[in-house]
This record gives sequence, C-alpha cells and structure tokens, in this order.
Amino acid sequence: MTTRFAFAGRVSTEDQQDPETSRNWQILRAESLIATHGVIVQEFFDIGHSRSIPWPRRPRAAALLQALKDPDRGFEAVVIGEPQRAFYGNQFGLTFPVFAHYGVQLWVPEAGGPIDPESEAHDLVMSVFGGMSKGERNRIKIRVRSAMAAQAKIEGRFLGGRPPYGYRLVDAGPHPNPSKAADGRRLQRLEPDPIVTPVVQYIFREYLTGRGIFAIAESLTRADIPSPSAYDPDRNPHRCGVAWSKGAVRSILSNPRYTGRQVWSKQRKEEILIDVENVALGHETRMRWNRPETWVWSNEIVHTPLVSAEVFQEVQELRARKHGARSFRERRRTTHSYVFRGLPPLPLPQRIRAGQQDRPPPQGLPPRAGTPPTARPLALHGLRSSPARGNNRSHACRAIRQHPHSHQRGNGSRDRRQRRQAGPLPRSPGSRHRPEADRPLDRRGPSPPRRSTSPVAPGHQGPWDDEGRDPLHDQITRASPRGHRGR
Repeated sequence: MTTRFAFAGRVSTEDQQDPETSRNWQILRAESLIATHGVIVQEFFDIGHSRSIPWPRRPRAAALLQALKDPDRGFEAVVIGEPQRAFYGNQFGLTFPVFAHYGVQLWVPEAGGPIDPESEAHDLVMSVFGGMSKGERNRIKIRVRSAMAAQAKIEGRFLGGRPPYGYRLVDAGPHPNPSKAADGRRLQRLEPDPIVTPVVQYIFREYLTGRGIFAIAESLTRADIPSPSAYDPDRNPHRCGVAWSKGAVRSILSNPRYTGRQVWSKQRKEEILIDVENVALGHETRMRWNRPETWVWSNEIVHTPLVSAEVFQEVQELRARKHGARSFRERRRTTHSYVFRGLPPLPLPQRIRAGQQDRPPPQGLPPRAGTPPTARPLALHGLRSSPARGNNRSHACRAIRQHPHSHQRGNGSRDRRQRRQAGPLPRSPGSRHRPEADRPLDRRGPSPPRRSTSPVAPGHQGPWDDEGRDPLHDQITRASPRGHRGR
C-alpha cells in the first residue's frame, strides 16, 4: 500500500538563499528517501522564519501540528529534507512526542527512514543534529559580527542604517565583493548636508554654553526649523514631526559619528525568553544598548566631521555631570502608574494623547491645586503648522489645549501672571530659599561673559558670516518670545 506523506521544510533570511531553490533541494531529498514507500500529498514549508523559532510559532509548522490532531488529515507520515533545517537545539525532544502520540511517523534522510520512538540511538542522533544546527547558527553570527567589526574599525565602512541628522548618503564606488558588485550593489559613505549641518553645530554650541536640552528643543521649534523626522519623513513614517523633542536633541549630542569616525555596534540583538514559566515557547529578539566602551570605532577619520573630538568629549563630560552615574542608555523600570494607559485613542481628528509625570513639590511647599499626586493625566496636543508660544512642551505635538477632564495647567503666561499677583509662596524654616534681606551679599562680582566655544571641526566651514555672527543663532533668537532663552 502506498503511504501518503506530508513534507515539512523551512528557509530563513539568515541563510541568504532563494526560497524556491531551497524548497526544491529539500523536497528532492525527501522524495528520494520515500521513493519506494509513498508519495508527498501535502506541503508545510515556512519561508522567512529562523530555525531558532519553535514549531508552534512557525505558521506552517504550527499548521502541521494542528493537522496531526485531525483523524482525516489526509496523510499517514511526515518527511523532512534536512534535520538541521527542521530542528534547533532541543526542539526535536519537544516536538516528536506529538507525532508519537497521534501515531504519525517522522521520516528523516539521516536516519534512513522513520524515527523509532523506542530507539535510544535515533533519539541521540536527532539530539546531535539539533546541537549542530544551533552551533551552525552561532558560528554564522560570530563570523558576520567579526567581519562587520573589522570593516568598521579598519576600513571605516558605512554598514547601513539611516544617516545621522546632518549627513546624507553618497556613492562610494563599487562593492568590493565581486558577487555583490555583479548584482549592482555599491558602497555608500556619509557627507555633510549643507542645509542642516549648521543646526547640529548650533546644538553642540548652545549646550556647551549652559543651555539645557529642553531649551534647545524649544528654540529650534520656535524658529520653525524642521525636526529630524520632519526633514526626512521617508525614513520616519512613524513620527508626526511637528516639533523638536528632547530625545532628538539628546541623540544628536550623544552621537559620536559627528566627530568624523565610523562607529558600529552601539546596539545588539538579544534573545530573551518569552515566558520563563514555559521555556518551550522559545525566545524573542530585542534590541539592547551596548556599553559605550564596547563600541567599535574606526581607526581613522572617514567622513567630514561636524564637531571636533575635543568638543564632543567636553559635551559628554558635561552630560555625565548633569545626569550623574546614569548617563548610559539603560533599561529603566518605572514605579509610577499612568492612569490613562491602555485606553483607546481619542475620537478627535489631528489629536494625540500625551502624559508627563509630575514631580513632588520641594519640601515645605504646598502641592499645586488641582494636580493629582501621581500623574498629570491628559493633555490634548493639536497639530498646528506654527506652534503656540507659552508653556510649550517638547512632545511630538506642541499646542496644548485645555480639556474638561484634564488637570493640565493652561497657558504659561497666564500662570506666571497669577503667581506674580499672588506674591511669594511661604517658605518652611528648613527651606534653602531665604528672603532677599537675609541673603548674604554676592561678593563674586559681575557674572563672567558668555563663553564662545566653536564646535566646528578644524577645516570645516562653519555657519558664521564674515563678521563672526551666527545667522542661525540670530534667527532662533528673533523667534524666541521677548528674547527668552528658556531653561
């Protein structure tokens, strides 16, 4: 009697293979194994799924496991083309008992036929193939990462991704790999973008003079200077781009590629358990930040720097002093609950919901009226072409409107007028603030003049004119209300 077989196979993007070619050679091996025993009547072939993903999480493999439960499944056995493709690590030990439970044979070319559930030799062989599959994947990862680290460090090659704000990608010649060059692939390198290069230099210069990230973001928004997501919307379709955020300014200040060196391995892929109580579900991939001391820097300057290495190092030291020991971008688990988390989007067009944690008032000061102690619940931000001035926040959308169910305070100018009319707040005996009459005289003399630090790298044309003025700074100053420089 002819046995009806179902074919199970897999190909992933990690293997850099043509899915059709991979399917053909796997099914050819399977057909040669069962040529005298039966024919293949169904196929379960996964495309684009890593071997490390367990069978229940592969779409076609999961459909095969589901079909095993059906008595009218239409096949009596399952055949695979290569065990390393089908099983990874301990997946065979977690999957084969399901086949044995429903009485479905599993045929493997390396076993010369069906796997015997009672054979210790078959179990040992399949375990070895699972270990080989895991070792092969790990070797591929090590080789690729080592090669990319050498390309970044020794050759200074641009290894992909979006260019930093202030740069653009230009052609750097044919690809050194002959096969890739035959496919038309070419190398790319970074080149300063003359439109937004002065903005990057302005951010570094203003931060060194003592301005905070929030104030810099506010000044750029008031001057109608497009944010990185607004300047390059094709690479940022997930952002609205109506204003500068503090995160954008912080990313620019911490990006070492502005010094002219190529930097790689700032992030890594890390596999973590989906459920620690159910290890059989496998892992999922998450992006994690590497420690700065593990980043791979190019030995030479490979593209035009926008700031000097000395200025960049001075900015990092200033950021470290401001933020203390937590200057590294690590995971932070919040201890505060946001009361509107998980709610559906607001049914208002052109509006998004944003919240901001309220810090407790200093010791001795009463809490602000109408403000909940844990969270400032709701603010409706309108998408406007020109952000409203006043108590603006550096969120994605700027214009804040009062909501009937919100404790969000309104216009900043109105708040300041009310505070001036109310007079100074009472201070506790332990407060650091003292009345003017009780304060000691300041014998340090007048404040020193504002430092003029040029962050432009040597040999690079800066944004200043012939008289030493910065047109970008003048534009932003004129856009600020009453010359206000922010916090």
